[in-house]
Amino acid sequence: MSRPVRSARADYRRFLAVPTRWADNDAYGHVNNVIYLNWFDTAVNRWLLEEGLLDIANSPVISLVVETGCAFFESVAYPETVDVGIVAEKVGTSSIVYACAVFREGQDLAAAQGRFVHVTVDRATQRPVPVPDEMRGKLSAISR
Repeated sequence: MSRPVRSARADYRRFLAVPTRWADNDAYGHVNNVIYLNWFDTAVNRWLLEEGLLDIANSPVISLVVETGCAFFESVAYPETVDVGIVAEKVGTSSIVYACAVFREGQDLAAAQGRFVHVTVDRATQRPVPVPDEMRGKLSAISR
């Protein structure tokens, strides 16, 4: 498997500042790998909420995670605040591929980067449905 090219802040359209927590560190003294995926999930869902695209309790169409992945370039540790960048890399009929990255304070190159794939589904049936037009329009504003 080839190593991905390390991305830069300019590759991303939206950012969420996230303070690390004491509990995020593992026995090796750095943020544990699963926390990065949590940050990706938080950044994407925060964007959906801020854009009015998600009402957690009532939206008839919701997005489920079907794939995630992350490549690590350097360690992050408590106490730091990181910026999690997102960009819509691909919007399909019922799926959205977000590219996500974690940036240490003052750093231009990603400490870690990956992908986060959502599929839009009907809340009641959990079956895929097309990405709603309003969401598609707002995704275009954060697309590459």
